[in-house]
Amino acid sequence: MKNYTITVNGNVYDVTVEEKGAGSAPVAAPAAAPAAVPKAVPAPKAAVGAGAIEVKAGAAGKVFKIEANVGQSVKKGDPVVIIEAMKMEIPVVAPEDGTVASIDAAVGDAIEAGAVLATLN
Repeated sequence: MKNYTITVNGNVYDVTVEEKGAGSAPVAAPAAAPAAVPKAVPAPKAAVGAGAIEVKAGAAGKVFKIEANVGQSVKKGDPVVIIEAMKMEIPVVAPEDGTVASIDAAVGDAIEAGAVLATLN
C-alpha cells in the first residue's frame, strides 16, 4: 500500500493505493467521469463591410453596457461600450470620428485587454 496526497480544484485528498504483485492480472481502472466542458459561446459576427477603425478594450473585464448602435455617428471620445472591471465602469471610447460599422461584443461577455469590441467606418 502506498499513500498519496492529491489536490483537485483546491481540495486535498489522502489516497491509499494497493500495489499488485507482478504475478497478478492487471486490473482496469474505473472510467473517470467526463470532465465538464464549458459551453462554447460563438463569437459575434461582424457586419458585412465592418469598419477599418477598431475600438479595443483597454482592460480585461465584462461588457456592462453597449452605448452605441450600428449606423450611429460617433465623435472622437464618445463612449461606445462600457466595461466593468474591478467594480468600476470603464468607458471604451471612439478613437476618432466615424460611424459604427459593427458591435463585436454583447452585454455580459468576458473580454480580455486589447479585444476588439466594435469597428467604425
